[in-house]
Amino acid sequence: MNPTKMTYFEQEDILHLKFSDEPEMGSIEISPNMTAELNAEGELIGLEILEATAFIRDAILESAQGKLLNLSSAKLS
Repeated sequence: MNPTKMTYFEQEDILHLKFSDEPEMGSIEISPNMTAELNAEGELIGLEILEATAFIRDAILESAQGKLLNLSSAKLS
């Protein structure tokens, strides 16, 4: 498997992750701001994330909040 390549387009706030150098033969919108790029066999070869700054911020906050809730509930036990 090829190493993942990440490109950030600052002006557009788009993050592009490329998992393979294969040509893109199709794509599927998997959420309003995320598109999966597929090869000829329908396998995932890339992701495009619009409004990437908000996406990453929200993902980090959700992860941190989940961990804090687990720590808080563990202390109560």
